[in-house]
Amino acid sequence: MKPTPLLLQGQNYLFRSPPKTLDFQEQVHRMGMVDEGDGSPVPCVLVLARSADMEMNELSIALAERGVRMARIDADRCTDLPLTIYTDAPLVELDRWLLRPVLVWRRHFELSALPVEPGTLAGSYAVDQWGAVSNWLATRGDWAHVNPARSTAHLDRLTQLSDAASFGLTVPRTAVTTRPGRTRPGGAHCIVKTSGRHLLEPRPGVQHGLFPRPLETSRSSDAPESAPVIVQQYLASETELRVFVVGGRCIAYQVDKLDPAQLWVDPDAVRVTPTTVPDTVSAKLLALARYWRVEVAAFDLLVTAKDHVFLEVNVNCDWRWFEHRAEDTLVSDAVHDWVAQRFKELLGAGKGR
Repeated sequence: MKPTPLLLQGQNYLFRSPPKTLDFQEQVHRMGMVDEGDGSPVPCVLVLARSADMEMNELSIALAERGVRMARIDADRCTDLPLTIYTDAPLVELDRWLLRPVLVWRRHFELSALPVEPGTLAGSYAVDQWGAVSNWLATRGDWAHVNPARSTAHLDRLTQLSDAASFGLTVPRTAVTTRPGRTRPGGAHCIVKTSGRHLLEPRPGVQHGLFPRPLETSRSSDAPESAPVIVQQYLASETELRVFVVGGRCIAYQVDKLDPAQLWVDPDAVRVTPTTVPDTVSAKLLALARYWRVEVAAFDLLVTAKDHVFLEVNVNCDWRWFEHRAEDTLVSDAVHDWVAQRFKELLGAGKGR
């Protein structure tokens, strides 16, 4: 019997994501509360997400208030979606509406969320087809993109670390290994992290967490893990920062917690307060964002006695929880304003016609 992988030991985080839409614009259009127009294509922001993406639900309301149409394709509701995409024109027919995407944003559109039976021929068929079409939508050159997939698809954690170091940011000493029990980059105390996603979805709508944890030599055997993990130097820190970059602006929160996984397993014990970062650090983060061509992203940093240490960047970042804990709406306001302004700029320039 092989031992249970380290990152699956003792994980009790489980999130159920119901496929129920809360999108304001979708509901008012389906209820016939909006003027149908003359049948001409309606310029829109097209979002590829999932039903539980509350950031996009809020964006739908904010864009409606600004007179901007938003439409979405959710991974957990797409298997019976009336959809036609015209390959010779930048037009999408979604249900009974003819739309002209101007700006496309793919967030949390995970193929594992498709409501199909895993391991079956029909399930594999649906996943493969939607994977091909969603990837094409997220890269098509007829419209603009938020965090373009061509730039971010290969932005794995290891690439992030090497790029951050090249821009002058301090990074922890890091190794990737299937034998974490015998790997100690930078000293005796280390942290084990996933080399892939933080959330696994073996069944549609059911997510399991893979969160950073201290590498305990007493519990780690010398047997190889079933997949490579990241082992990283442990750095004593004063606090942690979550820095959101929105269209060239940095919005920072100080995050005080007792262990790396507490953000997910015991969120009520985490303290979040608005803060600022030194100009030299924000300049490096903004330079990295430009280099990676990401307009909305979240950087995680450690604040040590001497430095700010780069941990990772998340381009599918969620910000409402941090705002709730900090009792503000700084990131939401910035995102809503940026998307609306970008949409108007692209529309004025004739993008997608």
